[in-house]
Amino acid sequence: MKFDTPAGPNPIDRGRVVGIPHDRIDGAAKVTGTAPYAYERHDAAPNAAYGWIVGSAIAKGQIRSMDLRAAEAAPGVLGIVTHANAGTLGKGQFNTAHLLGGPAIQHYEQALALVIADTLENARDAAKLVRIDYAPEQGRFDLKAERLHGTMPPASFGSPADTKVGDFDGAFAKAAVKIDQSYSTPDHSHAMMEPHATTAAWNGDKLTLWTANQMIAWSVGEMAKTLGIPKENIRLVAPYIGGGFGAKLFLRADALLAALGAKQIGRPVKVAIARPQIPNNTTHRPATIQRIRLGAGKDGVIDAIAHEVWSGDLPGGGPETAAQQTRLLYRGANRITAHRLAVLDLPEGNAMRAPGEAVGMLALEVAMDELAEACGLDPVELRIRNDVQYDPEAGPQRPFSSRKLVECLRAGSERFGWGKRNPRPGQMRDGRWWVGMGMAAAFRNNITTDSGARIGIDGQGRVTVETDMTDIGTGTYTIMAQTAAEVLGVEVDAVTVRLGDSRFPASAGSGGQWGANSSTAGVYAAAMAMRAKLTEKAGYPIAAARFEDGLVKMGNQSQTLGALAGRDGLWVEDRIEFGDLAKRYAQATFGAHFCEVGVDIDTAEVRIRRMGGAFAAGRILNPKSARNQVIGAMTMGAGAALMEALDVDTRFGFFVNHDMAEYLVPVHADIPEQDVLFIEELDDKSSPMKAKGVGELGICGAGAAVANAVYNATGIRLRDYPLTIDKLLHAGMPVVAA
Repeated sequence: MKFDTPAGPNPIDRGRVVGIPHDRIDGAAKVTGTAPYAYERHDAAPNAAYGWIVGSAIAKGQIRSMDLRAAEAAPGVLGIVTHANAGTLGKGQFNTAHLLGGPAIQHYEQALALVIADTLENARDAAKLVRIDYAPEQGRFDLKAERLHGTMPPASFGSPADTKVGDFDGAFAKAAVKIDQSYSTPDHSHAMMEPHATTAAWNGDKLTLWTANQMIAWSVGEMAKTLGIPKENIRLVAPYIGGGFGAKLFLRADALLAALGAKQIGRPVKVAIARPQIPNNTTHRPATIQRIRLGAGKDGVIDAIAHEVWSGDLPGGGPETAAQQTRLLYRGANRITAHRLAVLDLPEGNAMRAPGEAVGMLALEVAMDELAEACGLDPVELRIRNDVQYDPEAGPQRPFSSRKLVECLRAGSERFGWGKRNPRPGQMRDGRWWVGMGMAAAFRNNITTDSGARIGIDGQGRVTVETDMTDIGTGTYTIMAQTAAEVLGVEVDAVTVRLGDSRFPASAGSGGQWGANSSTAGVYAAAMAMRAKLTEKAGYPIAAARFEDGLVKMGNQSQTLGALAGRDGLWVEDRIEFGDLAKRYAQATFGAHFCEVGVDIDTAEVRIRRMGGAFAAGRILNPKSARNQVIGAMTMGAGAALMEALDVDTRFGFFVNHDMAEYLVPVHADIPEQDVLFIEELDDKSSPMKAKGVGELGICGAGAAVANAVYNATGIRLRDYPLTIDKLLHAGMPVVAA
């Protein structure tokens, strides 16, 4: 099915199933422990051996020698994989570093060996006996030190590194009100529930990987390229994934080493990257340094806006595109955005929790708060005055497909009680706490990607949906069942959804906030093809047919889906293919975050009292799971504001706090109240579902709302995240009147 014109009325508009809150259909399996994750595929590989990864103890250099003798002689050891016996390996286009290092070492904890044994304990113990002699080399580990050596990176996902419109320098020089500030964000680590894990098995020259991976089709191709074998010889299976957040978009060391280990010993092998290895072995969000300049009139209307970003990555890597939202969010005839990439020998930087906007909004929305104060305007009013209904870089000829930022700002502020805020910082007290409110806009691009699905109906009228789409805990199973049920006129419990298998049609995959909208559009396409096939069998004109209650109806005639499918059943396959609407119309999701904090007058401890937000993201397919996603994203934004940071040892090039004891993330007690409001919206230019993604929108701006609340409470403006106690104390807390 081609989608190259705006969607008209269609079966999804009935709203009988889609758009209604629904429990997750996979929930029972997950809470009872019967949903099999990658490392738990004992049913598929009951005789699997266990692998343990040996990571590099240096960040850059060469291996002089590896002594495996003690490890090979250890109890239960079945084999050891290294670069010396792994054969010729390629590197996928989505991997910056080689997944198996040696003799060259590209980063700390890069996998250098896999020790395989009959038990996990034996593999772990034997791995400690591997002796590696290194020739260390000097590396670059400090973004601040390397910032001036940054260069312009190539375009990322079709978006250029730099953009320029008008005369920024001239307009900024003439502006009545100017903001020129720098902001910094640290490296961030993924902390998903399920670690990177794979069970691998060979059957002749055919490889099966039960793995934790968000993008099945991508990773089949990447594995084929890495191993140098045909894609047809590889099957990836990932029906359940315990969180991904971008860390599992691409092939990682667990999958490759499990495959190599299983080949070497001739039996299945399980590999899980140990929790303390994840920050340094896998990917992370890179640190940024951001300079933002805003030039406005005394009325707060922006005429000049510039956002420059510096980040770092390994050679061949990419930037943290933190100026993306600045290209689309606010008006301003004179504009500059720029990204510079420094070479750092730290572990690979890559996609994580709304890459780009998540950290870009931490800077931009604080700068907007500073502009509001300089103009003597309410921060909500400032943003309303700078709303723009078209792409401000392209002009009115590229309008937004839909944009309800102003509605979010107004509805969100009223619901939160924003009017009670005292605009003067350091004025509100509650016992021993300074109290403040802050807000920020929310923005995340809307991306659509071609996606396929297969639908079957059996003789009892039961519907089956098959696609390689993955569910990373976001409710994909449920929204796919809702989509098929809506189009075919059956109940949700009459639909079986099968996901995460490369034997199924290739989908959009889970990532970039494109998964739900694109993949349900693929199911919609297949379901509409099934409608055409059923009406043809029924002998009804498709325009006159109605699909209700498990029946195909025309006038006073009806036939059951099961009868039309017959004993052998019916199957159809189709895919959604997106045209150029995204080029003709700017597409994005919007929202407004609000936060109230308390800051202890003596200790400077920051406690979030409540968070709220209003969001516009097209049709909300399942309000229950969408709300859960937004709450989770807001929580991640709070973590980025107050506690999350990877601490870099700039002498030796590794992340020091690489386990859950020292890498801090928010827990329930940190945010006692969260409120989410969805603004009604249909985007007919986004997809036939008239939906958009919502999963990452909630993190974009949330941390800035926290930071602005801390400023309102204390009068202390911190621009270096996270906003920890020591920084507040060093800046000087307000003096309490006697």
